[in-house]
Amino acid sequence: MKKYHSWGLYPKLSASQVRKINWRNETDIFYDNSKVLPFGLGRSYGDVCLVQNGTLIDTSGLNHFIFFDKDRGLLKCESGVSLAKILKLIVRFGWFLPVTPGTKFVTIGGAIANDVHGKNHHNAGSFGHYVKNFELLRSDGDVLLCSNNNHTEFFKATIGGLGLTGLILSAEIALKKIPSEYLNLEYLKFNSLDEFFEINTSSERHYEYTVAWVDVTNGGENTVRGIYQRANHIDAGFEQRYKETLLGIPFALPFSLINKFSTSVFNYIYYGKQFNKIESKLVHYDAFFYPLDAIGNWNYLYGRKGFLQYQFVIPREDAKRTLHSIFNEFKKANLGSFLTVLKTFGNFEPPGYLSFPRDGVTVAIDFPINQSLFNVLDKTDEMVVEFGGALYPAKDARMKPFVFRKSFQNLETFLKYKDPKFNSAFWERVF
Repeated sequence: MKKYHSWGLYPKLSASQVRKINWRNETDIFYDNSKVLPFGLGRSYGDVCLVQNGTLIDTSGLNHFIFFDKDRGLLKCESGVSLAKILKLIVRFGWFLPVTPGTKFVTIGGAIANDVHGKNHHNAGSFGHYVKNFELLRSDGDVLLCSNNNHTEFFKATIGGLGLTGLILSAEIALKKIPSEYLNLEYLKFNSLDEFFEINTSSERHYEYTVAWVDVTNGGENTVRGIYQRANHIDAGFEQRYKETLLGIPFALPFSLINKFSTSVFNYIYYGKQFNKIESKLVHYDAFFYPLDAIGNWNYLYGRKGFLQYQFVIPREDAKRTLHSIFNEFKKANLGSFLTVLKTFGNFEPPGYLSFPRDGVTVAIDFPINQSLFNVLDKTDEMVVEFGGALYPAKDARMKPFVFRKSFQNLETFLKYKDPKFNSAFWERVF
C-alpha cells in the first residue's frame, strides 16, 4: 500500500482521505468543502506535501506522455510522470533535462511546484525557466492554460507555488541537447572557504555542473574542508554498458544510524579517500546526478524519528563570514551531518513569485531529529534572514512565519492567485 508521508518522515501527519486522479478531465474532484493538496511521489522533505485533516490528491495516475518532439526537444506529459520516466524516453535520442534535482524520483508537477534547481543553476537557472506551459485545474472547475503569454500571473504563482494555486494536469517543457550520457567529472580537494570560492569562480566559467561536498563536522571553529566536483558532458563516442545498482532499506529503523560519531567517521574517511589534489573520471549521468537513488528508502537510515534537510541561500557579499558563523553554530551544538552540499546560484530572474533560487550561495545539510536541533536552527534562521537570505520551503518542516515572510518578498502578490481550497501543513504553519 502506498504510504503518504514526506521524505524526511517528519512531521507525522495524516490526511483524512486520499483521492486518486487518473484522467485530466476529472474536474469534479472537489465535491466537498475539505481542504486539498496534490501529492506526487512524496520526495519533499518536510510538510509542504502534507495536509492535516484534509484531502490529498494522488497524481500518480496522471502518468502518460502526450507528445515528444525529438527534433526540437519539446516534451509534454501529464503532471504525475516522474523525471525517471522522462529520462528513459529522451536520453536515447540525445536529450536531457535542462535542470534536475538530486533525485529523479519526483514528478514533473512537483518539479514545477517547488521550482527545483540543480548543479547548473549558475548557467541555466531553475526548472521553471524551461516550462513552456501547463494546464492548471482550479477548485471551481476551471482549467487554465498558463504560460508567459497566457494567464501569466497564474503561471508565475504556480512555478514555485508549493501546490497551492491548483492542480497541474499536464506540462510542456523544453529539453537540453547533450552529445553523450557520460560526463567528465573532476574532484578537487579544498581546505578552506577561501579555497572553495577560488575554485568555484574559475570552474563556473568553464564547467556546466558544479557542486561541493563539505565536512563541517571535523575540525575547530572556522574550519571547513571538502571536495569540489565539476563536470561537462563528453562528446559522443565513449561506449560503456551502464547498469544501475539498487540497494534497499526495507523499513525505518527504531534508532538512527546517523549520529555525531558515525558522521565524523564517514566524513574523515570520505575526505581522506582521495589522495591527490585533483582526480578525474568518466561517469554516467545517473551516478553523477542521482547517487542516493541507488539506495532505495535511504531516508530510513535516520530511524523512525526522521530527519530534517536544512537548505538556505545567502547573498554572495560577505558569504564566507556568514557561512563560518552558521557552521560554527552547528559545531558548538555537536550537530553532525554526512550530507552537506555547498554550491552557488546564478543571477537569474526567478520565474515564480515564491521561487527559492536567487543569486547567492546555498547550503543543504541533513540532520537527524534530536532535542537540540530545533533551537539551533531557530538561531541560524535569524542569521540567514538577517544577512538577506532565505530558506527553501520544499526542504522545511519547522521555520517560523516571520522567516518565511522575510524569505519571499513577493508573498503578497502570490496570495492573489492562491486557490482558496488548496492548503498544506506547511502553509498553515507559516501563514
